[in-house]
Amino acid sequence: MTSDRSGETRTARRALARGGILTATAAIFLAAAPLRVAEAGGFYINSVGSPGSLGTAASANVTNNWGPDATWANPAGLTGTGKDPIMTASGQLLVPLGQFDPSVAEAGGDDGGDAGDPALIPSFFYAQRLNEDWAFGFGVSGLQGGGVDYGENFAGRYGAIDVTLKGLAATWSVGHQLTDKLSWGIGASVVQTVFEETIAVNQGDAPDGRVALRDLDDVGVQGIFGLQYDLTDRLTLGATYRSEFDANLEGNIKFRNIVLPVPNRRNLELDWTNPQWVEAGLRFKTGRGHTFFLSGNWQEWSEFSQNQLTIDTNRNNIVTTLDRDWDDTWSVGIGYATKTNATEGWAFGARYESSPVDDDKRTIDLPLDASWQFSTSYGRFKPDASSGWSVGATLAVFDDAEVDQTAQGARFAGKFDTNYVLFLGLNFRF
Repeated sequence: MTSDRSGETRTARRALARGGILTATAAIFLAAAPLRVAEAGGFYINSVGSPGSLGTAASANVTNNWGPDATWANPAGLTGTGKDPIMTASGQLLVPLGQFDPSVAEAGGDDGGDAGDPALIPSFFYAQRLNEDWAFGFGVSGLQGGGVDYGENFAGRYGAIDVTLKGLAATWSVGHQLTDKLSWGIGASVVQTVFEETIAVNQGDAPDGRVALRDLDDVGVQGIFGLQYDLTDRLTLGATYRSEFDANLEGNIKFRNIVLPVPNRRNLELDWTNPQWVEAGLRFKTGRGHTFFLSGNWQEWSEFSQNQLTIDTNRNNIVTTLDRDWDDTWSVGIGYATKTNATEGWAFGARYESSPVDDDKRTIDLPLDASWQFSTSYGRFKPDASSGWSVGATLAVFDDAEVDQTAQGARFAGKFDTNYVLFLGLNFRF
């Protein structure tokens, strides 16, 4: 497998030779291509910390009608949360474990060690019935995120040294019980996105320089619509739709050890579209304290492929369009929950997520591949479920994510011998 980005690489080196550091920066970023840090199926995080979500590999989300996290998971489920207000507070520790094994390193360098960059993902949800038919929910949670840090001597440093992406959302939703069997809900998540990246600059005989994209952020709104329908007393169908939303990130560029003159004003704007998302699932209760879940989703990550990078300087503006060549993704998950007695229970789940990028398009700054997720959680609650706590974990196991990339004239290739993401969660309900 060889990279098809050699033309972009030659563009970057010619721009640097002509003395245009900002033009070179745009070309370097183009050569680095598709973004950046993620969880399964792109960079949406689908487990929001509650035992039903984290413990079932998110397969219970779309039929959730018992917890206030239905505010985000499926607003239609808010109508089943009971008469009394309920709240949950959660924290998830995201621990990526990534070890790249280079087989080709034309510019020298090491394997980057464990490139995973841990992150803490908080969440809080509140739900309250307004009357017999209407319910309201509010929540704050991390919906996007992750990071990698390969170090400055990494073999693929001309593709990326480090990358960080964070997306914190506040969600407001309402649910309405339309009939005894059918409920619907609508809401919106206001998402603040923050992105940063550092790339080494190949300056030929001179030591490497550094280009750092810093403090890029924006606020976008993603709409949510959900339905839940009781097919029988034991079988429930759920469905959700999440709209696409634009991220128009604005920040600045910082340079270090660059041999060329650097302009005083160097503002940056990076635009992309976060894709729409459709999900459907079933929940089946056996009547003996056992519940089974099945769900699947589709996310339009091909819409994310076309990005625009604008660099505003005191000399001129540079506009570059990045084609990341991403594909739509799909996933399917199963889950099981059981009560061992009136106050405690377990949940288990598994999910498969397709890869958003083909092998010949994959780059080191986003080494995503197809993955399996395996989840479990344990909880203790009062008999009426008014309060309690739970702990849970999900292990996402990615394929080896082969990379064969030429960045700024230096080819590197290899695969990930270790490629996991571990989620550890603690949840309180009150």
